[in-house]
Amino acid sequence: MRPTPDLTFESPLWEGGLPHIAGLDEAGRGALAGPVAVGAVILPNDSTLSLTLGGLRDSKLMTPLERSRLAPLIQAFAQTWGVGFASAEEIDALGIVSATRLAASRALAALTIFPDYLLTDFRLELPELDLPQSAIVKGDQRSLSIAAASVLAKTSRDDLMRELDVQYPGYGLGKHKGYGTQVHRAAILRLGYSPIHRKTFKTIT
Repeated sequence: MRPTPDLTFESPLWEGGLPHIAGLDEAGRGALAGPVAVGAVILPNDSTLSLTLGGLRDSKLMTPLERSRLAPLIQAFAQTWGVGFASAEEIDALGIVSATRLAASRALAALTIFPDYLLTDFRLELPELDLPQSAIVKGDQRSLSIAAASVLAKTSRDDLMRELDVQYPGYGLGKHKGYGTQVHRAAILRLGYSPIHRKTFKTIT
């Protein structure tokens, strides 16, 4: 049975007087090319959201069609949302952990409401921010806010990778979205790195 995220983590925070709970999740952390993306979503305190956003779960468990259907719904029903990116160059300079945190700070800066509390997926702790937060193991499978952020991060990054496929043809970026598939690795051997490849990532195993 597929896991279904709900409002188990959000509800006690809402009841405790914290109305603006931001869920955060990333996409593209392990890719060989392109940026890492982080989505941030503040959902309204509404117990019917699980029905309104029916089918929402960890973006990796959804089909592209399911994600594309739900992304505009999330944007419409969210109090505010944002997506931040950190480039391949920034990933090489800072390391993937710091670059992902940089993308998260950019996503939060794009919000029109300052969050009272952050719910993040487990590897997305943000200790540099003076905000109360919880990093949840498999958060994108358990928290509706984190799952919503996961979908927006994934769909925004996928759209960008399709654009980059036009700029840097031959790698198949529009298909594998920069991840280390056999086709992608073979293209790197054949064509070399493009400006959007992460030079510090091991490309051949």
